[in-house]
Amino acid sequence: MKKALLALMLGCSIAVSAQTTETKTEENKEGFQFTTIKEVPITPIKDQHRSSTCWSFSSVGLLEAEVLRLTGKTVDLSEMFIVSHTMQERARLFVRLHGNATFAPGGAFSDALSVMKDHGLVPQDAMPGIMYGEELPVHNELDAVAKAYVHAIAKGNHKKLTPVWADGLRGIYDAYLGKCPTQVTVDGKTMTPQEYAKSLKLDADNYVSITSFTHHPFYTQFAVEIEDNWRHALSYNVTIDELLEVMNHAINNGYTFAWGSDVSETGFTRNGIAVMPDEAHGAELTGSDMAKWTGMTYQDQRAELTARPLPEVEVTQELRQEAFENWKTTDDHGMLVYGKAKDQNGKEYFLVKNSWGDEGTYKGIWYASEAFMKYKTINIVLHKDALPKALAKKLGIK
Repeated sequence: MKKALLALMLGCSIAVSAQTTETKTEENKEGFQFTTIKEVPITPIKDQHRSSTCWSFSSVGLLEAEVLRLTGKTVDLSEMFIVSHTMQERARLFVRLHGNATFAPGGAFSDALSVMKDHGLVPQDAMPGIMYGEELPVHNELDAVAKAYVHAIAKGNHKKLTPVWADGLRGIYDAYLGKCPTQVTVDGKTMTPQEYAKSLKLDADNYVSITSFTHHPFYTQFAVEIEDNWRHALSYNVTIDELLEVMNHAINNGYTFAWGSDVSETGFTRNGIAVMPDEAHGAELTGSDMAKWTGMTYQDQRAELTARPLPEVEVTQELRQEAFENWKTTDDHGMLVYGKAKDQNGKEYFLVKNSWGDEGTYKGIWYASEAFMKYKTINIVLHKDALPKALAKKLGIK
């Protein structure tokens, strides 16, 4: 999940209310009309701004939603506590491998779970993560400085490393993000970050990653081959239809899930829509004159294809695999899925909480069609109890 991508947004501490009946309708003047079917409680939308930290924001969104589900409490957790620990751990591996790895500000959901397990969590007010006079994250300088430092250590002509190089790197992250607390005080009680995470009823071992690709056997685990999966975290491999089944089962039973996806597709717009229109038949789909259609810019064609509900590509296991093998599906962005809706034609979509602030027509919310989810999902992470029982048994998950 490497691309930074923009945003801005809220600071309120109330949770978004659950909607289990079809009472909430969103209308896009260009043609989409959505009615909410199911909505799981989540915390307010945040803003990663100019930082490549969607993986942390979406992971924290999942954890905050899980705290709501498990305890009924609304919490605001620090994304940058997770970022700081993750980047320092990633740097140590990069140096250990003499730079024959990747060191980049992107990450994966497994990073947040690993940090929670090894270091715990802290509230946002214990580590806001902005020490450089901005209101929102701006990491261009931090990323450049950290990269230069780590490359100088890993790829320099050193016969032996000093025992303090990691302290220098920690100083960089402490300067920009603040020091990672070793104690926090919540409701008058002082505890370690590990104790705080435990008090929220969160256990990293309860969360599983699910994916769907044919270059590994189904119903086994493998490390999805993307650069930011530097920990080589394992995902359970299921069929494309089972992947969609897991998504629907989770939402219908009151669970959210972190969603890793490719947002560079034509059908993923800045206006809150994620669909898979058949670009090859664009003129036919939109009712445009072919001569006019071929004379349009790509941006105009994209606007036409995503302005209203249109027939979508039939996504198969083979089509999904081909896109991944040919680099057409890339690991771009992490988000949180928390509900379902339908359009005016009865087609169902997933409700997606983004981390771009109030970007888009729906103020930070995206509507992703089932076709888009089947085609462009890298993996999802969710509580193991959110899995259909028959599938969990098939996978050996207890």
